Formats: sequence, structure tokens, C-alpha cells
Amino acid sequence: MKGIIFDLDGVIISTDKLHYKAWKKIADKLNIAFDEKINNRLRGVSRMDSLEIILEGYQGPALNKEEKEALADEKNACYVELLGTLHPDQMNPDVTDTLRYLREKGLKLAIGSSSKNTKYILHQLEIENLFDAVSDGTNITKSKPDPEVFIKAASFLELPEEECIVVEDAVAGIDAARSGHMRSVGIGDAYFYNQADYHIKTFSELKNLF
Repeated sequence: MKGIIFDLDGVIISTDKLHYKAWKKIADKLNIAFDEKINNRLRGVSRMDSLEIILEGYQGPALNKEEKEALADEKNACYVELLGTLHPDQMNPDVTDTLRYLREKGLKLAIGSSSKNTKYILHQLEIENLFDAVSDGTNITKSKPDPEVFIKAASFLELPEEECIVVEDAVAGIDAARSGHMRSVGIGDAYFYNQADYHIKTFSELKNLF
């Protein structure tokens, strides 16, 4: 393996609570029941696809494309405002230390995230310089479990897919890696997923793999 592609949310930093607050605001506006269980289904999923999942509980008048896009934009505006509270002190030192260790080993590192706010998050946390490439929601048309975001990340690293490994906390992300002919490391919720090639409980365990 010459390159490692990391999912962002839940792997490098967790912004689940911020996503939840923003989506909850939209759900409440539409009188849709929304809880942590539904929120977990949105992990690794694009904004518009996430909205469709939430709308499964919608019982009001049919929404057209423009109305749905407006709701997604409203959610994102709320989320971006919440992201403004992120700062470097919120980074887990084990994560930054491990990323530096992997770079020192000569591995190329990339982010593979469906979020269109990826670069802003990296900027807020002041960790842009730890990654050689970023593939995110601004350069893809399909969300996970489609492998597009990871395939493009490998391309940005100028590496064949077979020489890259993906670190993911979502089942959809592990499936995307497999579809893209890449090995995968399951962490967090994906630790127990048997389709992952490797399983780690803490981010620093990546040092042992490499």
C-alpha cells in the first residue's frame, strides 16, 4: 500500500452532533420525526440523498426539486454556521500524531468524503497540510456506497486503486472501497463489519498496520 484514503467525519473528526442539529432543524420544520437512529443512516451519504432519507417520514404536500434543494441549502447553511465553532484544540492528538507518522513513512494521504464542506473543516482544524489530496462532494456525482469519491482520491494521489487502502467508520464506505478494488480498515461503527479487511478500535492502531 502506497496511499491511504480517509473518510473525514467519524474518522478524522466527528461532526455528527453538528449534522444532527442541522438536520433536526429541517425535520422539525416539516413535522418529521428525526432521531439519532435516522441520523446514523445519513453517514457517508450526500446531502440530497440524506434529505430523501429524512423525507421518508414526510406526510405533507409533495415537494418539487427546487423546494428540496432549498431545504438542503438551508440545512447546509445551518451546518456551516455550526462548523465555525470548530478549532484545532478539538483534534484528537492521537489522530494528528498518527497522520504525521504515516507521512514520515512515505505514505501518501488523502481525504475521501461526500461532504462539500470538507476543505472548510480541514481549514478550521488547521490540518490541510497533513493531506496530499482531497476528494469530496465538490468533485463527485455519486455518494457512497458508489466508489467514485475513493477512485478520484486515488487519481489525485496519482496511484492505482489497488495500491490504496481506505479507512472508514461507515458500512457504506467499506462497501465503496470494495467496489473500487481497494482494501479497507473498519473503525468505529465499521469495526464489526466483516467486509472490512482490517479492524481497529483506535486511530493510532494504524501505526501497527504500516
